[in-house]
Formats: sequence, C-alpha cells, structure tokens
Amino acid sequence: MTMATLRQWHSYIGLFIAPSVLFFALTGAAQIFNLHEAHGAYQPFALVEKLSSVHKDQVFAFGNHHTSSEPRGSSGPAVAGPGPRVDTQDEGERTELSTQLLKWFFLVVALCLLVSSALGIWMGLTQIRARRLAWLLLAAGTLIPVTLLLV
Repeated sequence: MTMATLRQWHSYIGLFIAPSVLFFALTGAAQIFNLHEAHGAYQPFALVEKLSSVHKDQVFAFGNHHTSSEPRGSSGPAVAGPGPRVDTQDEGERTELSTQLLKWFFLVVALCLLVSSALGIWMGLTQIRARRLAWLLLAAGTLIPVTLLLV
C-alpha cells in the first residue's frame, strides 16, 4: 500500500468517525466536572444530561440521578478513589490538588481533540478529490448514530 493510499483511507475513515469524536470530546469534557449531574443547588440543562446518557449508556434519556430521592442539599454517594482513604490533611490536600490538575489537563485534551477534529474535517473536505464521497462519509457518520438513537 502506498503512502498516498494510506492518506486517502485515513481521510475517509476520519471523515466518517469525526462526528462521533467531536460528540465524545464535547460530552466527555462536560462530564469531567460532573456538569451532567445534579448536585446541591445545581441542575444541569436537560440536553446536557441526555447527551451524557448517550455518551455513557448509549440512550437519549435522563440518567438515574435525574429523579433522585436524595435531599436537595445532598451531593449523592461518594465515589471512592483507588487505594486506601487518606487520613492526614496534608496528603488529602495534595490528592485534591492533583485530581483538580488532572481534570483541567483532560479538559485541555478534550478541547484540543475538538479543534484537531474540526481541522481534520476541514482538511478532509477540502483536500480530497472525491468531494461528494467526503460529504457522504461525513453525513453518514452523523446520521447513522442519530438514527440508531431514535429507533
């Protein structure tokens, strides 16, 4: 297989999967900071919650937390991290700091993935000679998952 053929296949595959990559990067970025779940006085937009359910459970519906019977001020069940619970305040603060830094790093990664995918779509649509095929692959990559969600 020649390099030109590999580039062509890469473009075709990229155009087909780009809508899903954009979707997962965007919804994953929202989930990093739990923007898809109600906690305290915060209530997520219905669309954010439903799109998160598509990301996590492949259904366009409200998650289990939407109709929670927890008191309004409760933040829900605690999620245990890996390893034993830290007892000292200094180590706990260090763990909290590293967790927050990791979340922000993953947010930057998600945003870079969005930009890179958008650039890839633009390059694919403008650099491929078979423009009709490029647009068909992009449309198929968008419409197939949406249709499967609605069926």
